Amino acid sequence: MENAIFVGGGGEGYGTKQGLLLNYANRHGLIAGATGTGKTVTLQILAEGFSAAGVPVFMSDVKGDLSGLAMPGDPLGKLHVPFTERAAKIGFDDFTYQAFPVTYWDMFAEQGHPVRTTVAEMGPLLLSRLLELTEAQEGILNIAFRMADEQGMALLDLKDLQAFLVWLGENRAEVSLRYGNIAVASVGAIQRRLMVLENQGGAHFFGEPALELADLMRCDADGRGMVNILAADKLMHSPRLYATFLLWLLSELFETLPEVGDPEKPKLVFFFDEAHLLFNDAPKALVEKVEQVARLIRSKGVGVYFITQSPGDVPDTILGQLGNRVQHALRAFTGKDQQELRRAAQTYRTNPRFDTETTIREVGVGEALTSLLERKGIPGVVERTLIRPPSSQVGPVTAAQRSTLIRTSDLFGKYETPLDRDSAYEALQRIAEEAAKEAEEAAAAEAQAAEEEREFKAARRYQPGTSTSRRSTSSRREPDSLGEAFGQAVLKELKGTTGKRIVRGILGSLFRGR
Repeated sequence: MENAIFVGGGGEGYGTKQGLLLNYANRHGLIAGATGTGKTVTLQILAEGFSAAGVPVFMSDVKGDLSGLAMPGDPLGKLHVPFTERAAKIGFDDFTYQAFPVTYWDMFAEQGHPVRTTVAEMGPLLLSRLLELTEAQEGILNIAFRMADEQGMALLDLKDLQAFLVWLGENRAEVSLRYGNIAVASVGAIQRRLMVLENQGGAHFFGEPALELADLMRCDADGRGMVNILAADKLMHSPRLYATFLLWLLSELFETLPEVGDPEKPKLVFFFDEAHLLFNDAPKALVEKVEQVARLIRSKGVGVYFITQSPGDVPDTILGQLGNRVQHALRAFTGKDQQELRRAAQTYRTNPRFDTETTIREVGVGEALTSLLERKGIPGVVERTLIRPPSSQVGPVTAAQRSTLIRTSDLFGKYETPLDRDSAYEALQRIAEEAAKEAEEAAAAEAQAAEEEREFKAARRYQPGTSTSRRSTSSRREPDSLGEAFGQAVLKELKGTTGKRIVRGILGSLFRGR
């Protein structure tokens, strides 16, 4: 099909050939259906079509099945005959087996290139969502980001944020006068949430080198779009981290890419598998953020496709923006299931040849109801469609094949070695060390002065005209900056302490073993 991705066709009992027009592919889409009805294969053939058209793709691989896009299908495999028969039935005359250019990514750096971003790039809103903070705790996190920016202290990884929160708690009296009350209990609650996130693997995600969006939007030497596959099987055990990362990626694309209006084809297509994880128990502010990004990112040339079991998993405000739809079978075992099925049927443009609600129950594996945008962006009449067979391998690649593809990638070595630049943690550590040194010097000077006074009183060093007044060894001027305030607070704490306490350092166990 010209300027379109061939999705599937008909035959007896089916509609006409169905194609996803490239110039409307940035109008977003939905792939829905119960488990085992063929959503993964639909996702695979769409990725193949976009890649062949020179459009880069980003997708998460929840079950590991999509990794086979990097290998051609097997003409000797058990699926060959069903595939060739289906291709002939739907008029897919140029069906061949082929591999597609794939880049593997993995937040845990086990099954792909590491994916990282900095704490500062994530921002307080998404981080609060990730940590499930209360409104008061989110306010403190916003103060931390604001003050770190004012002090020129970069928040790059989790230890930067943890150290800055300690500083904020110790200097809450001075800071609260400007920004409002800072409760120690709230700071402690945020620290506990950060520790949980760290234990779940969040420490792998926050840091440098951070992901460059340009590396997701590449084409190979033949002009085919790169298929970026994020290994999400392990990531799914931390669903909030998974959803927050994908939303962060969308937000970064929205803020970075220029306006292009309605291009002839998308600049990038983004597939959001297990989309319900984004909206489950999400606060209103976050849902509004998703809605805003989904509505506006279209003009940046980015198409977003949500993959989920039921259209009801997606809020109505976002569902109404998804113009291209592939609906696999839905099962209705409960009253709620029946309501969602009826609701799903009502979102399609009616076809007089069949009842949409009944057909959604009846379509088999590899079949779907499709409604794709036509000329002038009008939704097409819903059609019963046989989904075309994929050209790439169905199922995962082997561990050895994946390893070879990762090591031969032109990105290999760019993200593999983590960096630890000078940031908030190091800056606060220097302030603590300088304060400890100054406190030690002040304590020594005070001890010297006390010794001189004792000698004076004992008349051991009496000289005519000697002043009997003690000179103060401490400065009384007000601090000029928050950094100096921190240093003076530490100095006040350390004055008069023993040498052993000074040696133990500032901030206790925060810096121990780092």
